[in-house]
Amino acid sequence: MNFYVLRDSRGLFLIDGGFVGGPAQLRRGLRKRGWEDEPVVGILLTHGHLDHILNVAQLVKDTGAWVAAPRADQAHYQGAASYRGPGRVTAALEACGKRVFGFRPFDSTHLLEPEDELDVWEGLRVISLPGHTAGHSGFYCAQRKLLFCGDLFASFAGFSHLPPPFFNENSRLARKSIETALALELEGVLPNHCDGAEPEVHLKRLLLLRERWSQP
Repeated sequence: MNFYVLRDSRGLFLIDGGFVGGPAQLRRGLRKRGWEDEPVVGILLTHGHLDHILNVAQLVKDTGAWVAAPRADQAHYQGAASYRGPGRVTAALEACGKRVFGFRPFDSTHLLEPEDELDVWEGLRVISLPGHTAGHSGFYCAQRKLLFCGDLFASFAGFSHLPPPFFNENSRLARKSIETALALELEGVLPNHCDGAEPEVHLKRLLLLRERWSQP
């Protein structure tokens, strides 16, 4: 499970907040880059699953950062999301994780809608990619032709795949969202579940994944 840090003249912006060990992972990453004294200004969330929001309340307390998150996933931030069908597996896993890891609810400072423009980094646009959750979104930087694509897919050498159906609210919509993402002008994508490959490699894996399922 990865999350990302963007830096501009105002400070740092996180894309998602990581899961177990996330704060320590963040501290190590900032020290490695010499950014440990930079303020964390904002936290942008791709969606409301626990492995992306576990640390948000603590990060806000520690840094004073604002939170921008998809409006359609608002119940997740309060720990009150409901799941149906295969998603009940996710509900059980999250209920256990919340107790074990001490999830604390939080409020989003900015509730995001599709196509919102954010004055972050070199400019980010909210891209609606529903299916994984109702509000699942990516953040697209037109200047760099990069898409931070959340859990659109998992990208690993030899094992790139879509999220299992029990992690999706609607797997049909999740596949349609891949077409939405690939319709953008892209040079790379950055998923949250991935190895350390370059964004261009992750994009090639996504294209191959789409090609495999489209074959008769």
